[in-house]
Amino acid sequence: MSNDLLIILGIAAAAAVASPLGGLAAISLRPSSLVLSIAVGFAAGVLMGTFAFEMMPTSMELAGLPLAVAGFLLGLGLVYILDLYVNRWKMAGPEADQRAEVDQLHRRRKPRGSNVAVLAGGTSAEELIEGMTIGVGATFEPKVALIVGLAICIDNFSEGMSIGELTLEEERKNAKRRTLGWTSLIGLSLFVSAVAGWFLLKGLVQPVTGFLFATGAGGMFYLTITDLVPEAESHQFQQSSAIANAAGFLLVMVLAQMS
Repeated sequence: MSNDLLIILGIAAAAAVASPLGGLAAISLRPSSLVLSIAVGFAAGVLMGTFAFEMMPTSMELAGLPLAVAGFLLGLGLVYILDLYVNRWKMAGPEADQRAEVDQLHRRRKPRGSNVAVLAGGTSAEELIEGMTIGVGATFEPKVALIVGLAICIDNFSEGMSIGELTLEEERKNAKRRTLGWTSLIGLSLFVSAVAGWFLLKGLVQPVTGFLFATGAGGMFYLTITDLVPEAESHQFQQSSAIANAAGFLLVMVLAQMS
């Protein structure tokens, strides 16, 4: 077994296990809103730094600016369409003028599952893109895959905590079993797609590899901006999420310069 394959298996396994570990932490430790704000805000900052300092620069180097932009938009669009599908093609923020209209629609036609099912199911689908991104990154530069994998690992842990917290709100009796089930599905989706990305996409020409890497970045960007940042802000205490976000962003900036 090659060293590169061992690296990809290790990165994918760590990122996959992070999700159920985060869920168990939420169920067992019952973290405060301040801890959740810092954890989710830090994950968002790490992902933002990964886009800015690793993923998009690498994509542009491999594929050129036009293909990198096209790939980014494709990834963002795919996850956006998935979000719309899960929510019956209607979404609105809590302060939006259209909120009452959307709530009325969702009372008639509920989103495709409970709040936990919607979040975890959508996250599992998004993990397919994130896992592919790890696999693609490892095909041309293990160092890039390592940083991306670290970002996704932190992201999955914080998302697992969010799923655990939401599960406790919906049903305390079977909260642990449901949390482990959903977060394990998320981890499995990531691991399978990362390994598949390594085996199926290895050997592609650089422009195609760069395009696919940018596609993964676009999907992860959408998830960060629409899920992690609002989630961190909802728990914030005296702007704790903003401070944690900055810390995560700077950490990746330093790692990118050192590597």
